[in-house]
Amino acid sequence: MAKAPHRSLAPAGSSLDAQQVRTLVSAACPADAYRGKRVVLIIPDGTRTAPVGLMFKTLFAQIGGVTKKFDVMLALGTHPAMPDDAINQRVEITAAERASTYQGVEFINHEWDNPAALRDLGSIPADEIQALSGGLFAMDVPVHINKRLFDYDQIIICGPVFPHEVVGFSGGNKYLFPGVAGPGILNFFHWLGAVVTNPMIIGNKWTPVRKVVDRAGAMVTVPKLCFCMVVHGKGELAGLFAGTPEQAWDDASELSKELHITYKDHPFHTVLSCAPQMYDELWVGGKCMYKLEPIVADGGELIIYAPHIHEVSLVHGKMIERIGYHCVQFFLKQWDKYKHEPWGTLAHSTHVHGIGTYDEKTGIETPRVRVTLATGIPEATCKKINLGYRDWRTIKKEDYANRESEGVFLEPKAGERLYHLRSKPKWAGGE
Repeated sequence: MAKAPHRSLAPAGSSLDAQQVRTLVSAACPADAYRGKRVVLIIPDGTRTAPVGLMFKTLFAQIGGVTKKFDVMLALGTHPAMPDDAINQRVEITAAERASTYQGVEFINHEWDNPAALRDLGSIPADEIQALSGGLFAMDVPVHINKRLFDYDQIIICGPVFPHEVVGFSGGNKYLFPGVAGPGILNFFHWLGAVVTNPMIIGNKWTPVRKVVDRAGAMVTVPKLCFCMVVHGKGELAGLFAGTPEQAWDDASELSKELHITYKDHPFHTVLSCAPQMYDELWVGGKCMYKLEPIVADGGELIIYAPHIHEVSLVHGKMIERIGYHCVQFFLKQWDKYKHEPWGTLAHSTHVHGIGTYDEKTGIETPRVRVTLATGIPEATCKKINLGYRDWRTIKKEDYANRESEGVFLEPKAGERLYHLRSKPKWAGGE
């Protein structure tokens, strides 16, 4: 493991305070090094728990007064654009502060599907993709990224690190790809992760997808500094790491591995996975499945409990309603039929559905577990997209609590903590 040049760890059971954050930021970003420079800070949208506001305000206080420009870009990936009030909430400022103290800061929503907003960086050639993917794919992968990055002299990435279903652990260059990337590479590596499968990817560091993401990151020639945050509790900082995207992520992911993965001795036949309010559609609420799939017993049921979710996806919903949620084998064994669909959407479909089998002769798909929605999404829509339905009003969360010995598990705030079995089955990387 490569240790980050700047790192601060809170003692067990405690958190870093604002002064400790200022000390690390001051060391990593000496003001004289940024004098007269144009800087863009890349941060996550509202679907990630972290003290982004503290980091934004600390960085602005440290270098905002000496830079020529200090702007913020939202790493949306394919998520919808954030309105001004949501951006203010993300960076923890008021509308009045934005109009005064931060009036010179431009807040930029990434536009992944607008070709005019992207720059072509070339392609990762097929022979490299074959090596990086462990032989799963051999194709040229086009790399596009938000062209506004090249208006700046320095990129600063700031985001949390958690176990992640597509790349293994989030953070680092992932805030470039897919954070502010174009559809070509975005669709490719999401599908690569889906083919490997969520249980084999999530919580593992050096996945094929991470290798592709870091290879693409090397194609961005603007100097990059990265702050990786590892949080616990309600989003307090357990650790802060700064360096190159590769250094900071490598170091931070080791702490995330310690803090964000819980091991269980046996699987559960029923799991109630409760989505927090920050997941406002199934596109992101699917994390309630990803992080708990490894501990659901064969033939068991995982219930995504989210009365506040009423949309499958504002951006991708119509497509998902057309193709439905299926296991990866469903698509691979009918590839000629589905290969022209956006691969990122196919990947999302398989991640929410979970692993399973598909018999192309009989047309029968057999999921390993059943995924049921107890949300504001209507029953008819649930059936259409190939997921179960449960009226959320019939569920009392407390009925699922403290019943682990009975094979029932309750996760009250799903989406960021990963659960694995202590003795992993073969489909999750065990012997």
